[in-house]
Amino acid sequence: MPIALLLRCSELESTRAYYRDVLGFSVSDTAQTTLTARLHDCSLVFTAEDLWQQPVACSGTFYLIVEDVDRYYQQVRDRAEIIWPLQDMDHGSREFGVRDCNGYHLAFSQLRDQ
Repeated sequence: MPIALLLRCSELESTRAYYRDVLGFSVSDTAQTTLTARLHDCSLVFTAEDLWQQPVACSGTFYLIVEDVDRYYQQVRDRAEIIWPLQDMDHGSREFGVRDCNGYHLAFSQLRDQ
């Protein structure tokens, strides 16, 4: 079941450019002052509005499942801030992590063949 997250960003235009040009997401304007970044079945919705009266922050990692994590890593590794390199994890996935332009941690993951 896909999930869409609504996240506060520092600035919509820089977030649009980062997700489109660095991570290769399709990005579109959505309701009112938001934009939606999509990769496969994953959607992240960003707003610059302070709906929560909190700074831009998250204490977790957002995992996005991709079909070919090796290919995707090759596509973004020289453009994105990699916080952990592509590797096989003990829990059965192959993944890597990036820090986006707003400071959010994203993991791109694919289940390994067992």
